[in-house]
Amino acid sequence: MSDSHDDHSSGIKTPKQLIAAVVAGFIVPIIGIVLLVQYVSNADKVGDGSNALTPQAISARIKPVADEGFTFKDVNAVKVLQSGEAVYNAACMACHAAGVAGSPKTGDTAAWSARIAQGYDTLVSHAVNGIRGMPAKGGNPDLDNIEVARAVAYMANKAGATFKEPEAPAASAAPAAAPAAPAPAAMAAPAAAPVAAAAAAEPAKLSADAGKKLYDSACMACHTAGIAGAPKFGDKLAWAERIKQGPAVLHEHAIKGYQGKAGVMPAKGGSTASDDEVKAAVDYMIAAAK
Repeated sequence: MSDSHDDHSSGIKTPKQLIAAVVAGFIVPIIGIVLLVQYVSNADKVGDGSNALTPQAISARIKPVADEGFTFKDVNAVKVLQSGEAVYNAACMACHAAGVAGSPKTGDTAAWSARIAQGYDTLVSHAVNGIRGMPAKGGNPDLDNIEVARAVAYMANKAGATFKEPEAPAASAAPAAAPAAPAPAAMAAPAAAPVAAAAAAEPAKLSADAGKKLYDSACMACHTAGIAGAPKFGDKLAWAERIKQGPAVLHEHAIKGYQGKAGVMPAKGGSTASDDEVKAAVDYMIAAAK
């Protein structure tokens, strides 16, 4: 009877196998590193030797956040009217989805029934011109009346109405060219220009009540309750950082509209007020927050 032993032998039994194992131990990690470098180098590069300084890349980086269809518009281009649903999602949903500031919730039959009973034309007039806490055109003066009417039909129909979204009107014939002005009148125009320029350079100051009047009719819809990130009227903490920017900056944001991290400020609060009236309203709110 012979003794048997369970020997645990290695897979490397010859010098050649040992050399191959050592070489593989060096080559495999190197290959892995090379493949990783290639993978990383295929990503977009920045800095010297990359495409980060091309005119296209620079333009994309410095493009304002708010420049999403609000600036650099071709005023001569034919406007494509949006559907009622598109207008609702962009302008109306902020208030009507949650019933903010007394607006009827979308799909709330009870809240819409009395309004639907007033008739489609009345609802459209209220939406276009504004009513109580409802800013004109939902705070977006760039909307066409037909787009607003389509949004009204969309919301009302969600609550049981059967309104039909209006179609775009047929293009009317271009008006005939106006006759040329007589030569003497054309020669007299330069003389009147300095007078007009002087009048524009010295605009009449608005009364102290002008700012409050515009606030009550347009601004309070958002600033009373702090809707869409608007600083509440009289909230010193919310207004402190904005006041530090200076009146000129706040005037510009209010007149031209502004898109920030916390919300969106429609141009002129969605009203048709003049620039001076908007400035007066901003000054009124600033004074209340000091």
